[in-house]
Amino acid sequence: MTNYMIGKVLQGRYQVVQTLAAGVFGETYVAVDIENPENPKCVVKQLKVINSQPSYLQTLRLRFLTETETLKQLGHHKQIPQLISCFEEHERFYLVQEFIEGHPLTAELPTHLNSGYRWSESEVINFLQDVLSILDFVHSQGVIHCDIKPENLIRRACDGKLVLIDFGSIQPIGFEIVDEVLSLDRIPVTSLGYIPPEQFVGQTQPNSDIYALGMIVIQAFTGLTPLQLKVDPQTHEILWRFQNTPVSDYLAAIISHMIRYNYEERFQSVGEVLQALEQMFLETKQPYTTNANHTPFSEESEKNQENKLNTHLTNRISLNSSSLLTGMKVGLVANSLVMGFGVYSIIQSTPTYSETEALYKATEEYHSGDLNGAIALAKSIPSHSNIYPDAQASIEEWQKQWQDAAEQYKVAEKAFQENRWSDVLRAGSQVPDILHWQSKTDKLVEQAQIKIETQTKDLLAKAYEKAASKDFSSALDYLSQIPEESSAGAIVQRKLAEYNHKKSIRAAYLLQKAYSQAAEQDFESAVQFLQQVPKDTPAYATAQAKLIEYTQKQRVVKAEGREIASSKAPVSTNMKKSFLTSSYPTNLKSFDPSNQLQEVNIK
Repeated sequence: MTNYMIGKVLQGRYQVVQTLAAGVFGETYVAVDIENPENPKCVVKQLKVINSQPSYLQTLRLRFLTETETLKQLGHHKQIPQLISCFEEHERFYLVQEFIEGHPLTAELPTHLNSGYRWSESEVINFLQDVLSILDFVHSQGVIHCDIKPENLIRRACDGKLVLIDFGSIQPIGFEIVDEVLSLDRIPVTSLGYIPPEQFVGQTQPNSDIYALGMIVIQAFTGLTPLQLKVDPQTHEILWRFQNTPVSDYLAAIISHMIRYNYEERFQSVGEVLQALEQMFLETKQPYTTNANHTPFSEESEKNQENKLNTHLTNRISLNSSSLLTGMKVGLVANSLVMGFGVYSIIQSTPTYSETEALYKATEEYHSGDLNGAIALAKSIPSHSNIYPDAQASIEEWQKQWQDAAEQYKVAEKAFQENRWSDVLRAGSQVPDILHWQSKTDKLVEQAQIKIETQTKDLLAKAYEKAASKDFSSALDYLSQIPEESSAGAIVQRKLAEYNHKKSIRAAYLLQKAYSQAAEQDFESAVQFLQQVPKDTPAYATAQAKLIEYTQKQRVVKAEGREIASSKAPVSTNMKKSFLTSSYPTNLKSFDPSNQLQEVNIK
């Protein structure tokens, strides 16, 4: 990811401050509007241009200006980021969108790391109604989002509402139909499992978004990501409902209908899903504002509810969705711009469904940990298939990434066994995006992080104890042992600066105490003070020189003392004066240690 854009000002007002995402089609940044007195944040998307020919740029320019109008219309919804501006600069095309302060839905979903919490039925229903209302508006504008996933749903900080975004899915603006399927190497790992099968063969439908939303709901109920779920080998349907899944049969039937493998058997529109939810309220005769009492899990009871649901869908009067489907612009143009909402395109001339399905299943097996099975499936795709090159490229990439992941995991595992916690974290961050290996490494990383925090707590306590006794050198030594990956990094940096400053002050204090003792001809005490002056302080060099001087004078005084004791002759006044003037600074009388050192109590 490049950082050369950081600090640049676009169109004289949008200053780039942070890189959000980068890919083969463009880059996304956080910027601030320096013309606005409040300097609000915004998102700037730079679309990559692959050809500088004037004819290409002119076509690109017209398409860009036309299609941004659709994004402006989408931004009228209060739960979709507004398009603030679009402009061209130095033959580069830019979009400026509203920045949403908040956190992604991933932070709220149960996973293998926080599996203790599962969403209640009422929470799922509220979530469905909220997101479906957004999708209803998106589809009404003739647009399919095509990348519904937890990362693209932001819980807005100011009001707690979900906002549909897509900061990373930028596609090029093309001006002809390209005969290719949705390439797997262009799909982020975070999107896998949420994308329905038909989308891989260019047959994207409005209910492709419904499928993805259903997969998010299943994750909320089960704590399993889509790639962790089992698939029925006969029907290809997702097996998601388990004995302990807290969902009523009717809602389970709705969710299963949302994720049908065959899109023709799925809900055909958002309106159908919303009506099914309303029908559920009528059937159960109770609102779902609180978690309902669930009947025991029964495949037969769920099937009965699904039959009832299908009867309702079949018998009800024709859909608003029929006109929607007729007029739906799956893409504003084929292979067109995905500026804020994922893939807008549907590609023609696709391979057979079974071949794409094989590659899709192979990818799932690869991420679940079966490399050999994935390769065997990919190799089963015949050479005359349109996706044969993709399959061969995938095999090569899988083998390389698998080897890299295995090696990094071994590094992390060895570091863990040797209690090198920071090395565990560093190795973990290098593991490629393979769910199987990341899951294994996450367990080591999680334990290593706990060890680091425990170690940090112990080292901080020792540092505070040493600082309280004015031993700042030892305190700094303990602080330097705290790993950079510790959550106490800010505290450590602050204490390092504080204790270094105090060490220098104390060094000067000890030097002046040595001077004071030398003035009293107590060279033994003076030497003791000088020996306490720590290294790496401005006073250390002077202290070493004085240490040699005062040690010699200490010997002279002892020798003189022995001679005086033996002769019982008094020490001359001139001798005392000589020692005083040679060993004590002329400005000592003005020195007051209380004015030079203010020791701060260490908490």
